[in-house]
Amino acid sequence: MADILAENLSGKAVMGSDGTELGMLYNITMDLKSGALHDLLVQPNEELAPGRVAFDRDDRGRFKIPVNRVQAVKDYIVVQR
Repeated sequence: MADILAENLSGKAVMGSDGTELGMLYNITMDLKSGALHDLLVQPNEELAPGRVAFDRDDRGRFKIPVNRVQAVKDYIVVQR
């Protein structure tokens, strides 16, 4: 995958590999010591039924999607479901 600047990802739509629009990227968590990325924090799509997504959530209800689930970054960030 080509290098992508974080500023170009902010607010990008996140879609499941099954075509479900999950929401908008809010932030990315990382380990400050190693620099390893951990999770995408995704603000859920309001129209998405809560039971349709099996990802963990943070204390504000955002999806915590492990970065190893990212399959592609183009018009959408596509994640494996």
